Amino acid sequence: MAGHSQFKNIMHRKGKQDKMRSKLFSKLAREVTVAAKEGGPDPDSNARLRLAVQNARAQSMPRDNIERAISKAAGAEGDDYAEIRYEGYGPGGVAFIVESLTDNRNRTAGAIRSYFAKNGGALGETNSVAFMFDRVGEIVFPASAGDADTVLEAAIEAGASDVASDAESHVVNTAFEDLAAVAGALEKQLGEPTSVRSAWKPRTMTPVEGEKAETLMKLIATLEDDDDVQNVYANYDVDEATMRELSAA
Repeated sequence: MAGHSQFKNIMHRKGKQDKMRSKLFSKLAREVTVAAKEGGPDPDSNARLRLAVQNARAQSMPRDNIERAISKAAGAEGDDYAEIRYEGYGPGGVAFIVESLTDNRNRTAGAIRSYFAKNGGALGETNSVAFMFDRVGEIVFPASAGDADTVLEAAIEAGASDVASDAESHVVNTAFEDLAAVAGALEKQLGEPTSVRSAWKPRTMTPVEGEKAETLMKLIATLEDDDDVQNVYANYDVDEATMRELSAA
């Protein structure tokens, strides 16, 4: 019976991973389609599409899926998606920015409002928390791209603002408007990045612990699981011991 139980656990984990991958591909494809509709189907002349395709490839999204997403835009197929940013506060006064691509504003707004309400938070007006964040470009490379000094030197030469390196990756930050240019310059020196995206970087962090930290993680997971949500940013600061405890739960 132990072997049977282990097999079931393995299948459950694989099923969960496959579901997460399918959801990720769906969100990546949506971004590719929106980018192609906005600026045309040629990545060479459409910076946003070039970054969207780059991110899709970095996540091992099949080429056919990428081309199909671009074709939807070129053929005026599929739904028209609106880019909407939601802002609010979660448990412990943590500030949130939630970016979405939706074909139904009412559905998405209602769902996100309910997620916050059920987890001790509340949505605010547009720009109610954006002043607590900086809009930046974020480029992530695997650790294998080079040692910290090599990546730092390349980043400075490319015009980036700062680099954070650890055992798993190098995260390069740059001005939002310079993202495409810096990413292109770094790719020539360091190889293909793991991801290239715009991001909201918190100016200050809000410490959270105990039950509020647990509820906070639940809110983030719920938001990220919504098909209409593309990105979630929050200025929380949870200590490593609490994070390990929550991950093990």
